[in-house]
Amino acid sequence: MGINELITKHCTQTCVYWGNPQNDGEGGWIFDPPVELLCRWEGKVQIVKDDDAKGEEVECVAIVYLSQDVVQEGFLFLGTLDDLEALGDSDGNSSGGWYNPLAVNGAYKIKQFEKIPALGSTTDFVRRAYLTQWSYR
Repeated sequence: MGINELITKHCTQTCVYWGNPQNDGEGGWIFDPPVELLCRWEGKVQIVKDDDAKGEEVECVAIVYLSQDVVQEGFLFLGTLDDLEALGDSDGNSSGGWYNPLAVNGAYKIKQFEKIPALGSTTDFVRRAYLTQWSYR
């Protein structure tokens, strides 16, 4: 069994992912429509080095193992699209409601994303997203 199959086997939770964050030019952010991904979500606090040139330490609140790539600055929410609809304000527009992760309580910013090749493989990867509380201020 390859590492991809092993991770897929253990990714039994569902999370919602908002990717491709873009500045809207008016002080806000827009994202691709949310999609569901399979994951393994580990809620634990860990200190990691920031990827910026300063290399400051950042507190992460969860590490999420995934079977596909995500982008830094995107957002993850532990749950399903149906869970988001149940939270309310599901008007389906891109400026608010659950289409905007900045309006979702429990959505976390992807501060770091790692894609590490398995030993001896060029096609199998371990993918980890480190999540933080967010602020775009």
